[in-house]
Amino acid sequence: MGKKGAETRCKLIRATRSLIESHGYFGAGLNQIVQESGAPRGSLYFHFPGGKDELVAAALAESGSDIAGIIRTIEATDARDFARKMMNLLGDQLEASDWTIGCPVAAVALDTASTNDAVQQACSATYRLWEEAIRERLIGFGHPEPERITTVALALIEGGLVLARTHRSRQPLRHLADTIDILV
Repeated sequence: MGKKGAETRCKLIRATRSLIESHGYFGAGLNQIVQESGAPRGSLYFHFPGGKDELVAAALAESGSDIAGIIRTIEATDARDFARKMMNLLGDQLEASDWTIGCPVAAVALDTASTNDAVQQACSATYRLWEEAIRERLIGFGHPEPERITTVALALIEGGLVLARTHRSRQPLRHLADTIDILV
């Protein structure tokens, strides 16, 4: 793939990612993706012959990788410090978007988990990537139960993001940081 083709593919993925973060799977129509990306419609099927599902999977993979990278690089002295900094970062992102974006995986999973195996598998793979990154951090902090706490932490984070976005307030994330403090 040439430079132009790679750029077009990247634009399609980024447009999809943006749309699913704010509108979910069904709110990210192919016409909107093409329009937001500025790519010709034929490019979508050239780069993603599997159509929307393949494109959404690629957007989830990119998002998953980016967020796992953030999880792995947040500077923290211990698990409590890590939890606070993670909640602050998520709150900053929500507030900067005027509460319009949320977790792309949660939005897509809620729309498709029981009806679309390909997209459900992409959601699952992304969550597993985040779980791995969180578990690595907990192990690095010497936490005695990283497996169990990883699952609880990710579930709390997802719920906190939904509540923060719904209430248009950082308060659920503040409460979450305090609650995670109790667990870690």
